[in-house]
Amino acid sequence: MRAVICEELGSVVVRETDPPVPGPGQVLVNVEAAGVNYVDALFVHGRYQIKPPLPFVPGSEVAGTLPTGERVLAMCGLGGFASQVAVPAESAVPIPDELDFPRAATFTQSYCTALYALRDRAALRRGETLLVLGAGGGVGLAAIQVATALGARVLAVASTPEKREAARLAGAETTLSSDDDIKTAAREWSENGVDVVYDPVGGALAEPALRALRDRGRYAVIGFASGTIPSLPLNQVLLRNRSIVGVDWGAWSGTHRREQRRLLEELLSMVAKGDLDPVSPRTEPLASAAQVIDDLLNRRVVGKVALVP
Repeated sequence: MRAVICEELGSVVVRETDPPVPGPGQVLVNVEAAGVNYVDALFVHGRYQIKPPLPFVPGSEVAGTLPTGERVLAMCGLGGFASQVAVPAESAVPIPDELDFPRAATFTQSYCTALYALRDRAALRRGETLLVLGAGGGVGLAAIQVATALGARVLAVASTPEKREAARLAGAETTLSSDDDIKTAAREWSENGVDVVYDPVGGALAEPALRALRDRGRYAVIGFASGTIPSLPLNQVLLRNRSIVGVDWGAWSGTHRREQRRLLEELLSMVAKGDLDPVSPRTEPLASAAQVIDDLLNRRVVGKVALVP
C-alpha cells in the first residue's frame, strides 16, 4: 500500500509499504479519505506532547470501507495517511448516506470538539450569542454550525475575506476581521456582551475577546493555533462573574469512550436529519501531504483538507 511516512521530524515522504495486519479486536479500513488536522502537523514537527518513535505514519482521522463493504469513519491516532489502516473495531462507526467520504474523514475531531465544548463545557443555550475566533478553519466552521443547530447566534472572526465568507456560509450572522476592534464590535452586536467565546487560536485576540463577554460569560479555551499561549488579566474574569473553561476533548474522549461514542452518534444523527451540513473539504492526493501540513501550520487553509489515497 501507499503511505505518507515521517522518517525525520519536519518532513514526510510517500512510499510503498506493507499493508497492516489487523490484530485481535481490530478491523481493516480501506481508506477513501484521511482528514488532515492541526495536531497531525504538530506530530510531524515534533511539537506535540506525544512523540511517537520514528518512522511513523501520521493521520488520526479516516473514512472508508470495511472488507464487508460497510462505510465507516474512524479515529486511529496514527497511521491514517495511507491506503489502509487497522483500527479497533469499536472505533469504526457507520456513517449516514448523507455524508461522503471526504466530509466523513474531516468530521469527528472538529464537530465533537464543538459539541463537547459548547453544550457540555460552556453550557451554550438557545438564544445566546457566541463569538468564534479562527472562524475560517475547520474547528471554527464546525463551531458555527453546531452553535446554530443549538439555536445560538454567531459572530465570527477570521483573518481573510475568503475565511470570513466561509464562516458566513456556515451560518455566522456577522463576521469581523482579525484587525477589527473585537471588543467594541462584539458588544455592539450582542447588546452589552456575548455569552460565550470559542477560542482555538489564542494569541493577541484572546484578551479583547475576554473583554467582550457579558455578565456570567464563558470563555472556552480550545487551543493555540496562533502558536502563542495568551496571558489573560484575571481581574477581567472576576469582573462581571465571568468564567474560563478548558476544553480538552481529546483527553476526555480517550477516558470516556462510551460517552464519546454517544456524542459522535448524536452528531451523525444531526447530519442525517439535516440539522448539520458539514463543509466539503479541499481534497488532495497523498503526494501533497507535505504542502498541506505546511499550509495548516501557517494558517493558510480555509476550512478542512482531506488526503485521498
